Amino acid sequence: MKIKNILSILATATFIVACNHPSVPTNAEKEARLPRIFPDYTEVTIPANICPLNFVVQEGATEVVAKFSYPGGEMTYGDGQKVEIDDVDWEEMRKMAVGQSIDVEVFAKINNTWKAFNPFKIHVAEDSIDEYISYRVIQPSYVAYEKLSINQRNLTNFEEREIYNNMAISTETTGQCINCHSYKNYKTDNMLFHMRQGYGGTMIVNNGELKKIDLKIDETISAGVYPAWHPTKNVIAFSTNKTGQSFHTKDLNKIEVQDTESDLILYDVDKNEVSIITELEDELEVFPTWSPDGKKLYFCSAKFEYKNDSVAKETEMILRYKEVKYDLYSVDFDPEAHQFSNVKMIYNASDSLGQSVTLPRVSPDGRYLLFAQAEFGCFHVWHNDADIYMMDLETQNVQKLDNVNSARSESYPTWSSNGRWIMVASRRDDGNYTRPYIAYFDKEGKAHKAFELPQKDPNFYTFFLRSFNRPEFMIEPVSVSSKEFTKKAKEDAIKAKYANQ
Repeated sequence: MKIKNILSILATATFIVACNHPSVPTNAEKEARLPRIFPDYTEVTIPANICPLNFVVQEGATEVVAKFSYPGGEMTYGDGQKVEIDDVDWEEMRKMAVGQSIDVEVFAKINNTWKAFNPFKIHVAEDSIDEYISYRVIQPSYVAYEKLSINQRNLTNFEEREIYNNMAISTETTGQCINCHSYKNYKTDNMLFHMRQGYGGTMIVNNGELKKIDLKIDETISAGVYPAWHPTKNVIAFSTNKTGQSFHTKDLNKIEVQDTESDLILYDVDKNEVSIITELEDELEVFPTWSPDGKKLYFCSAKFEYKNDSVAKETEMILRYKEVKYDLYSVDFDPEAHQFSNVKMIYNASDSLGQSVTLPRVSPDGRYLLFAQAEFGCFHVWHNDADIYMMDLETQNVQKLDNVNSARSESYPTWSSNGRWIMVASRRDDGNYTRPYIAYFDKEGKAHKAFELPQKDPNFYTFFLRSFNRPEFMIEPVSVSSKEFTKKAKEDAIKAKYANQ
């Protein structure tokens, strides 16, 4: 190799290093406020094993420098308006700062003048987070969907892969919707997701064996919809639903999803049998979830009486949709006998508050219960007033989690397996797309400021025009390949039986 080529390569390498580790400006003017950065990682508490928190500085700058100071050292980053942190450097910083914090100072060159903003801290918790999450990637439902997938993401790095993509078997005449993935005890050797329309059925992985089940029987409204896998027994609680959606022309919420009928069922995986949990008259029961010991099933139910026999239920529901308000219930369960008893309301949101409760989830220690709450309805992902609340199941005290919420919709709350992290689907970025946000939940029962799922490119969310729905924690990756799911999806579903036959 010629000497001039070697020198050129070395010069290029030196330039790259200088860009990634720029010098801190010595003559910067003080700006007495925090910098505008996206995602907003100011004063957040992060897991001990999370990937780098890359961000873009939104100050109209031509150059930026971010200095990270941590116990034992400091590093600088900046490339244009982006701050992208080297994986190895980040691991060193994060490990040294466990139980403490990383101090961040941001400098921005604006109109040829350097500005220095107020520093902020990134607190590093001693608690780790589950290594994986999964979510459905989909266009907003006011767009006619085509491609959608269920993906898994490694939180310790930026690796993502598809679990299943509906386009693998969809055609111009046979479309397919997929939704409601669920796992038993955060593990993937027992998991499921639904397929509707073309090649419909419920894909169930039972102790590593994949089956496709048709859960619709004559005695039920529909196949299983919203699932909850029992923590110790091989049974799954589902709601069965008849749902539809209508579209607003002026309302900022854009869409209303109506649930015209719903009940709760129990599916015995080993016996391939369906039994009825509840089918109360004039009640719409939905969103089952188990206590960690498996002895209680929580769910939401709305009292709704149809009054106009001259029109279809769907029509009357569209006209009266704001009257539908769900309360929180529990029912006792005998895991050995598979028997339910003692249905009772534990949170009256409809009468006492004029509110509606959906999507309950119990913490792994059984102490707390998260749920979404808004003025009405069952599908709060499109309701801008929807926020996350938490009930202390020992005291029955209910509080709004202000640090987790925003001015826009929060829904789909869930817990990490150690109970130290809460994840929600939020539309706070722009009101159109749901994105996963994670918040630390400390040992004193306090939720800290939520932060957005980090991406390698901090501009990712600006240009990725799809939603991340129903985010779920997992302690391991899905072992069944997308090819195996695709092959099974094309097969006929095994018909479930009614348990009382």
